[in-house]
Amino acid sequence: MTDIDSLLSTFAPISLEQMGSVKLMNRTDTKFVTNTCQLEKLLTMAQQDYYVQDIDGGRNLEYDTTYFDTSSFDMYLQHQHGHTNRQKMRFRTYVSSGLQFMEVKTKNNHGRTKKKRIEVGDMDLGDTLKRDFLSKHLRYDADSLLPALNNHFSRITLVNRAKTERLTIDSTLRFNNLQNGESMDMESLVIIELKRDGLVPSPVLEMLRRLRIQPHGFSKYCMGSALTGGSQLPVNRFKRNLIEIEKLVRRR
Repeated sequence: MTDIDSLLSTFAPISLEQMGSVKLMNRTDTKFVTNTCQLEKLLTMAQQDYYVQDIDGGRNLEYDTTYFDTSSFDMYLQHQHGHTNRQKMRFRTYVSSGLQFMEVKTKNNHGRTKKKRIEVGDMDLGDTLKRDFLSKHLRYDADSLLPALNNHFSRITLVNRAKTERLTIDSTLRFNNLQNGESMDMESLVIIELKRDGLVPSPVLEMLRRLRIQPHGFSKYCMGSALTGGSQLPVNRFKRNLIEIEKLVRRR
């Protein structure tokens, strides 16, 4: 058992059914980036204020995600060029259960994120169900989409005692570029995302402040693509983030 697993065992559990009121499908997201050493400190501080999601005894669950984009990487470039009204399309697999969903995330220029998803059995874009879903929610034609990046990680989900927010904590990130075969392991990097409707009070914000963990933009699709895309993709907008991430990974 790792130190993180030991810490998670001290949290009171919350089930998927009990989390039904914390779906936050229309929400504001604030991301923070740190490393596993700081994560252990944060979990120690959060034990009394948060539940941990528990699924059949699992509290740090594996996720596998494949992002699709156009052949000219239009969705990546929308982010790279700083467009605030942008989309992502992905297939997410919950490894422990085998459940898979096709998802479209749309972020508007007011900072609100809307997620639409349907359960699917594979990543074939040829069937009517998926094409109808994409034509309704995605601004790109299904025929223009190709698998671009695979991302595998482990996720902890915390819920505050008032059940007004959800905190996801992703670690052991691995990226595989599906266009050029390049891969990158970011084992000690940790991505924390605070998800809440509006600006409701959040216990974790004071904990993060005390640990000097600052808000930090991080898109798994964009950063994974920037790290593995070689000279194929522009990274100008992400250079500062890439430098900061390298420092965090090295820091202990």
